[in-house]
Amino acid sequence: MWREMKTRELAATALMLIATAAPAAAQDDGLPQGKRPTVSRDAPPSSNATVNLINLLVKQGTLTEEQAATLVKQADDEAYVARQATRDAAAKAEGAEKKATSAADATSPPGTKRVTYVPELVKKQLRDEIRAEVMAKAEKENWASPGKYPEWAQRIRFYGDIRTRYEGDFFPSGNGPMQNYNATNTGAPFLEDNANAKNPYFPPSYNTTQDRNRFRFRARLGADVDLFDGFAAGLRIATGESSSPVSTNQTFGANGGNFSKYALWLDRAFIKYQPLPDFAASVGRFDNPFWSPTDLVWYRDIGFDGVAVQAKHEVFEGFTPFAAAGAFPLFNTDLNASLNIADSTSTASSVRLPSHDKWLFGAQAGFAAKLDPATNLTLAFAYYDFTNVKGRLSSECFVYNASDICNTDYLRPPFAQKGNTYMWLRNVPAVTTTLGSTVNYQYYGLASDFRPVVASGQLDLAQFNPVHIIIDGEYVWNTAFNKGAVAAAAINNFGPGSGGVNGPFNGGDKGWLARLTVGDKEVKHLWDWNAFVGYKYLESDAMIDAFVDSDFGLGGTNLKGYFIGGNVGLGENVWATVRWMSANNITSLPYAVDIVQLDLNAKF
Repeated sequence: MWREMKTRELAATALMLIATAAPAAAQDDGLPQGKRPTVSRDAPPSSNATVNLINLLVKQGTLTEEQAATLVKQADDEAYVARQATRDAAAKAEGAEKKATSAADATSPPGTKRVTYVPELVKKQLRDEIRAEVMAKAEKENWASPGKYPEWAQRIRFYGDIRTRYEGDFFPSGNGPMQNYNATNTGAPFLEDNANAKNPYFPPSYNTTQDRNRFRFRARLGADVDLFDGFAAGLRIATGESSSPVSTNQTFGANGGNFSKYALWLDRAFIKYQPLPDFAASVGRFDNPFWSPTDLVWYRDIGFDGVAVQAKHEVFEGFTPFAAAGAFPLFNTDLNASLNIADSTSTASSVRLPSHDKWLFGAQAGFAAKLDPATNLTLAFAYYDFTNVKGRLSSECFVYNASDICNTDYLRPPFAQKGNTYMWLRNVPAVTTTLGSTVNYQYYGLASDFRPVVASGQLDLAQFNPVHIIIDGEYVWNTAFNKGAVAAAAINNFGPGSGGVNGPFNGGDKGWLARLTVGDKEVKHLWDWNAFVGYKYLESDAMIDAFVDSDFGLGGTNLKGYFIGGNVGLGENVWATVRWMSANNITSLPYAVDIVQLDLNAKF
């Protein structure tokens, strides 16, 4: 007990000495910068009493060597400023004295002797004023604190992350072919079978039979900037094989191979206004403004283009309602869009296309509640309205070449994964060429409207802190789905048939996901860990497949199956992840894939 009291007294004494170290440290004025007294357990006695005392505290274990070195540097910096102030004060006082003497000599008769006297109060006031002036100059010119960034640079926060991944995709036997509608819609139209004419070419399709092993990486670098009066801005660039909204992965050996360089994309660019801690408005390209604990509806890293507002308020202790809303353009028709329409005689005429801009409007409301010190519940409900995304059959359109277009071609999705139900966009009469073949170049549009309602929830149990038990769940229902109307136009998602004839249309409008996570809520430090397991069921038209997870089942809707995995910390902000996913088609031709992912992640 006596030793602890003495240690506290010594620590207090050291702090008092540091506080008054500015004049005392002037004794070391002659020491070069690199030969200041050192602080360590084995340091020899110093001529500076403050350093000796700090060394004693280090030996007794009261202070670490790093803490002691910080104290000594602080004293040295303050001493430097004090010495500079003293020198400036002396110089100004000397100048003032000379001016006063000259003035007195000018008004006094020859032979008069004067003794200049400056009261101590005036001297002290002069020293304080000069010290304040020197300190202000030191702060402005950044020489009082060497290594400190200028004020404008301190308002910029850089961040980033890098992920390397091994991915194995394993397909069982018995998978059927799966047409890649996105490849057609983003390229040349496909020559469909029309009036029993046989197309000698196969449509673009996904790989559903050959196992693949890929090594991939993701790199992102961003900056958040505090501006003024609640305004902030953000910018981020990221890798990616394409401008896909749901993946920034880059496969090694792709993009030309032979160690070719990889592309960077603008992933975030926004201005944010937050006048109050509980309210924010963003415009530009920013993170998902809607709370979403899983990736059933929205891919976890998707960026939103448009404008959004977010608000929350703790109405009483432990209960915080929140809300978000926004408007987001999905596709903007070319300002000068036009087309050449051919009639039955193949005579073309130019027609200006009407605008078919596509938008997403969304709103969400929910609450976060602290049920007890170790139990947190969050619930939210959202409604999304996608406008102008459904396909529509064109007016009669004669297509003689792949370059000809029809007046509803702009309704095809600009990006898609797989799973949604499609319809033909072109009303193309049978046209027989001079070679006797029938021409039907087709594009594809979504056969359903989309106005999904989403319920999201999370229960966090921390009774075994730091180990958490977290239950996440989400449910989606596309309220705009009309099975009869979709079935009448559908060209895919049919059930099993016989004799070369499709079975009944079997698409759906619902989906759900449940996940259990046990371990640390965040994996940030060495040996932090968590493990998770879950099940996912997402019918074909519950959500637009372009925006859902790109990993499960290799992306898209019309999938069901389980996933399991875990994370472990390997150091500060470095961790490893393993994940296994097993997915199967809900309807249509047989399709199944098992995926394993091994990730090494680093964040800064």
